[in-house]
Amino acid sequence: MRRSLVLGNWKMNGTRSSAESLAKGIIAGLDSDIADIAICVPYVYLSDIGQIAQNTRLGLGAQNVADKASGAFTGEISATMLKEFGCKYALVGHSERRTFYGDTDQSVAARFCQAQEQGVIPVLCIGETLGQREQEQTFEVITTQLDAVVNLAGIAAFNNAVIAYEPVWAIGTGLTATDEQAQEAHQFIRNYLAAKDQTVAEKIQILYGGSAKPDNAKGLFAMPDIDGGLIGGASLDAESFLKIYHSV
Repeated sequence: MRRSLVLGNWKMNGTRSSAESLAKGIIAGLDSDIADIAICVPYVYLSDIGQIAQNTRLGLGAQNVADKASGAFTGEISATMLKEFGCKYALVGHSERRTFYGDTDQSVAARFCQAQEQGVIPVLCIGETLGQREQEQTFEVITTQLDAVVNLAGIAAFNNAVIAYEPVWAIGTGLTATDEQAQEAHQFIRNYLAAKDQTVAEKIQILYGGSAKPDNAKGLFAMPDIDGGLIGGASLDAESFLKIYHSV
C-alpha cells in the first residue's frame, strides 16, 4: 500500500517567531507515525525551521525552485541551495505561481528536473480553473500539464516525485471538490501514468490540494486514489493541521 503524505504550504505567511512556534506545535503533536508529514515554508525560514525539525518526523520543503542550476537569475533559489538547507520537497507549478507569476508548463517541467537532479522531491501541482471545469476541459488540462513533464523528464522520473491535484477553483475560495469529484480527477491522473508505466502509477503519491480542512479531510482521504493532501490555510494552525494529519 502507498504511504500517505500530508504536506503543509505556508505560502507568504508568518513571522520568524510565529513560524518557529508553529513548527514546534506540529512536532509536539506527532504522537503517531501514520503517514509522512512535511511543511513548505518561506525561503527565509528554511534555516530556522530546518534546525527545529532536525531528527524529527517533520519534513522540510520549499514553495518553489529555480528552473536553472545557477547563474544570473536575480531572486531565484536553486535546488542546490535548497538541498543544502535540508529540503526534502519542493513545490513546482503551484496554481498561484502559474496564475500570478507566469510559470508555464515548460518552466514547471524544468523546475521539476532541477529539483530531482539535486535529490529534492518535486511536488508537481496540476489542476484546472473554474472556467476550464465548466467547459469540461479538466482532463485535457491535466493531460497537457503532465505531458510537459513526461516529455522532458520521462515517465521514470515519477518514481521519485509527488503529484498534487489542485482544482484551482477550490483554492482559497472556501469551495471544495466533493469526494467523488476529487477521486475522479485523481483516478484520471493515475490512469494516465499507468498507461505509460503501471509500476510508477501504483507507487506515486497523489495529493488533493483544494481547501482541505479537518471537517472534510477524512472523506477525501478515504478515496482509493487520494494519498493525502497539500494543505494551505489549515496548515497555519498546528491543531487544524494535525487533525488533518490524523484523518489519514
